[in-house]
Amino acid sequence: LPQLPGLAVQRLMADGYGFGAEGDWKTSALVRSMKVMSYGLDGGTSFMEDYTYHLEPGKNAVLGAHMLEICPSISGEKPRLEIHPLSIGGKEDPARLVFKAGPGEGINASMIDLGNRFRLLLNPVRVIECPEMPKLPVASVLWQPSPDLKTAATAWIMAGGAHHTGFSTALDKRYLHDYASMIGVEVVDIDNNTKINELKNKLRWNELYFHIMSGIA
Repeated sequence: LPQLPGLAVQRLMADGYGFGAEGDWKTSALVRSMKVMSYGLDGGTSFMEDYTYHLEPGKNAVLGAHMLEICPSISGEKPRLEIHPLSIGGKEDPARLVFKAGPGEGINASMIDLGNRFRLLLNPVRVIECPEMPKLPVASVLWQPSPDLKTAATAWIMAGGAHHTGFSTALDKRYLHDYASMIGVEVVDIDNNTKINELKNKLRWNELYFHIMSGIA
């Protein structure tokens, strides 16, 4: 290929395919499942990554983006087809759809392989207006996680959350709880009710529960 196929991935996700960069098959499968769950609903679903952080007292936020591959289904504006240099990959300047997600409610979901079981980690977020970023010409979304960035980040790391997620503005945690129940996967919520000490205990209790249940099965 003369250039990395970022545009192709974006178009395929818009058609309902799952995607996970760098061989991330768990996120690819999760995104496809979330696409199916959100069919016919308002909003969109995409592969996502915590790209960088906006650290400003009282306004902490997460910038979600990737090198090229964010689905236009989450766009809050008409996507623009642009060509810009890419310093990695050793190929021609790649085409990509550039846009920003509109403000509203969303959710990040991470599927984690714990060795003896899977865990689905969920974090509702509030999508806010994304400023112009001429030095980052890729699709992007800016959000504030629940309950706040410090607590959410601490809980995310503690629960083993990955840096790739399935992101949706069409779904909320009710859909994903039903999904996890159907496939027999542990769920950990990081939301406005999250307190770090309580989460530590929940993770310990979950570990014991699944250890006992695996022995019974």
